[in-house]
Amino acid sequence: MATLQASSFLSSSATSSSSFRRGTIKARLNIPKIQTNKYSLPMLKQRRGISDHEPFITSNPVEELLSPSRILSDTNNIVNGPDPLVIEKLYAIKEAVADRVEMHRNIGEQRSQWNSMLLTSINGITLAAATMAGIAASSSAGGDAIFGLKLSSTMMYLAATGMLAIMNQIQPSQLAEEQRNATRLFQDLRNQIETTLSIGHPSATDVKEAMDKVLDLDKAYPLPLLGVMLEKFPSSVEPAVWWPQQRRRQPNNGNEWNGWNGKLEEEMKEIKGVLGRKDQEEYISLGKKALKLNKLLAISGPLLTGLAAIGSMFIESSPSHGSNWAAILGIVGGALASVVNTIEHGGQVGMVFEMYRSNAGFFQYMQESIESNLTETETERRENGEVFEMKVALKLGRSLSDLRDLAASSSWKTDECASKLF
Repeated sequence: MATLQASSFLSSSATSSSSFRRGTIKARLNIPKIQTNKYSLPMLKQRRGISDHEPFITSNPVEELLSPSRILSDTNNIVNGPDPLVIEKLYAIKEAVADRVEMHRNIGEQRSQWNSMLLTSINGITLAAATMAGIAASSSAGGDAIFGLKLSSTMMYLAATGMLAIMNQIQPSQLAEEQRNATRLFQDLRNQIETTLSIGHPSATDVKEAMDKVLDLDKAYPLPLLGVMLEKFPSSVEPAVWWPQQRRRQPNNGNEWNGWNGKLEEEMKEIKGVLGRKDQEEYISLGKKALKLNKLLAISGPLLTGLAAIGSMFIESSPSHGSNWAAILGIVGGALASVVNTIEHGGQVGMVFEMYRSNAGFFQYMQESIESNLTETETERRENGEVFEMKVALKLGRSLSDLRDLAASSSWKTDECASKLF
């Protein structure tokens, strides 16, 4: 009887102990029902086959995933994520920009080939006409042969004069440089859109800014030649402008420091002064010199071929008295015209002028970017100061320490230019 009671007592104790352990397990697993279909709980899945008699210990990864702060953070990311329509619009703009990059690259190559082919053709025609004029002047025979040489030389000179006048008006080397600049700027815009899509939170403002930049680039570097072609011989040299008006940035909702302080503001003011006082003025001055040279060469070339055409018309074979001025004019005029044409289009003076104008525009863009940040009184609307300083240093080809040294020395009116790239 005592044995039965002891057995019953041990059985009852075991059952109670087992129930107590099961109750403990159930208490540990009895967590609030949270919709966790967006989260992966690998540790719980691994413990699904746990024995009733094995103690259960909750691991840190699960606690982290189920913590209220983590759940609230992920929920906010889902709720406040980027608008799919905005992303779709930015991708559409990116595709259009990529198409423009290809168009401007192809047209730039085409117009560069125009320059080389027209230069070779006109010089060939001019030298052939000069050779005919020389043969006609030195020949002792008369009659139809000499008349044919004189007529051929005159017609070739006239053709060269017309072709050269058109070539000087459109400046193929300058057209090619415009398209190269447009290709580079559209490529830069595409990179900006990709960056916004990758690490930013795109908004309707980003779409508006991207659209404005595309339209302003289309206006600054047009593709057609008739009607909207940029003036090749302007009355005054102005920096190229391809960017829209600077807009106010969206405020930064975070409370973190935006990187701006009084020292950085003074540094940017000094850099802006150097850019306007040295770099931009220097390239505008160089642009004026290139424009004057290009105008002189553009007038001289057709003038010389025209005079050579007149001279070849009045060539006399074996003149009886004095020198044959017509032959001299026909031969020398053609030779000088070839030299002038080679200097203008072989040396690509129009391209050099456009390069100077574009560089001056780049420095003006840098000044406006700095000014837009400095004039913004609300620092949270500015671009991050440290990032902006790094961008300015990279665009000017300087290190951060070198940029700060330049800003410090600019107060002494240094003659050093801000840019080391060009």
